[in-house]
Amino acid sequence: MPYVNIRITREGATSEQKARLIQGATQLLVEVLGKNPQTTVVVIDEVETDNWGIGGESVTVRRKRGQ
Repeated sequence: MPYVNIRITREGATSEQKARLIQGATQLLVEVLGKNPQTTVVVIDEVETDNWGIGGESVTVRRKRGQ
């Protein structure tokens, strides 16, 4: 049973976009590894930008600076 965990910042991904991510990740495992889509688990975690850091700074700070 494949398990895929997708982490994205919580910035307004729509339900439709998340559904496409789930479908796409599942299909990729089917095509590349021959996995059964009925037993493939995909979880999307949405993380607040204050809780996601890059280069020693939160994404919130970096976005405010335009990076």
